[in-house]
Amino acid sequence: MSAARPLITLRTIAVTATLPLLLTACGYGSEAKKEDDKTNVAATDGKKLSASEVRIGYFPNLTHATALVGLQEGLIERELNGTKIKPQSFNAGPSEIEALNGGSLDIGFIGPSPSINGYVKSKGSNLRIISGSASGGVKLVVNPSRIKTLDDLKGKKIATPQKGNTQDVAFLNWIAEKGWTVDPESGKGDVSVVRTDNKVTPDAFKQGSIDGAWVPEPTASKLVTDGGSVLLDETTLWPDKKFVITNIIVSQKFLKEHPDVVEAVLKGTVKTNEWINANPDKAKASANAKLAAEGGKPLDAKVIDPAWQSILVTDDPLASTLKAQADDAVQAKLIEQPELAGIYDLTLLNKVLKAAGKPEVSDAGLGTK
Repeated sequence: MSAARPLITLRTIAVTATLPLLLTACGYGSEAKKEDDKTNVAATDGKKLSASEVRIGYFPNLTHATALVGLQEGLIERELNGTKIKPQSFNAGPSEIEALNGGSLDIGFIGPSPSINGYVKSKGSNLRIISGSASGGVKLVVNPSRIKTLDDLKGKKIATPQKGNTQDVAFLNWIAEKGWTVDPESGKGDVSVVRTDNKVTPDAFKQGSIDGAWVPEPTASKLVTDGGSVLLDETTLWPDKKFVITNIIVSQKFLKEHPDVVEAVLKGTVKTNEWINANPDKAKASANAKLAAEGGKPLDAKVIDPAWQSILVTDDPLASTLKAQADDAVQAKLIEQPELAGIYDLTLLNKVLKAAGKPEVSDAGLGTK
């Protein structure tokens, strides 16, 4: 990991349950699912906003709890004064970035790695991060009969969701800090890093073709129900045990043309996060209801309960940790040093937070001038 996270913290094996429920990896995949038939819940007062609709993307993952609960409970819609929400669910980050680039998406919930990649590839012309959404939610789960200590990982097969994704970068840097070597492209080396879709990982684990996985929730909790043991919680590697796992991003074009709509969405997400933190059990049920609507059935209590207990929804984008994750990707030789100046525009978020009597948040020097 980066210099901000000394190796001594990596030796912590006793861990606690971490974050939200990811049905797929933090950021990579395929087609979006539109929900055009959703009923908008209009606010009872306030003037009409500048756009007739706003297209919002998210993943059906608990790390996207702000989106799941905000949409399920109508907490975002209520701030839009008649502007209709058109939600679109995505399986992974690249497809969401593609939708944003192609003009079919306005605002999205997404992980740090695709946010960085999307910003860098467009030379800073595509998106802005306008808020945080969630922290944490990643664990190293192993077969306890094969791996009992962190040192036992050498020579074993450990899954990550995809080459270069947020968890893959974190694991490669953890390996490097152990003094081991792995080729970032092939995943071969002192540890075999096996890039595996989160939907496939539980079966691979049960079949014994992998020895463990560095994965987000709920994949981690699913592996535990299949006999796995949590060997490391990634939150233990970070200062204050916080790191960004989900951001809110916006098309720069939409932000420029419809700042009132963006502000209204942020009012809704801030109120959603406040409601989640004040009503954790109701919020868990709400998120599970939304996931059931997406996938056809709710998550089992043995999976959702430990995952939800560790979720941290937050308006703070934890900008310094995004920079550290970018530095980690450079150290892992997955990307060249990115220019991230201007990736954040927290002006509207801080306006909303100030009006709500909440403290403003920092862009860690990576904001617009």
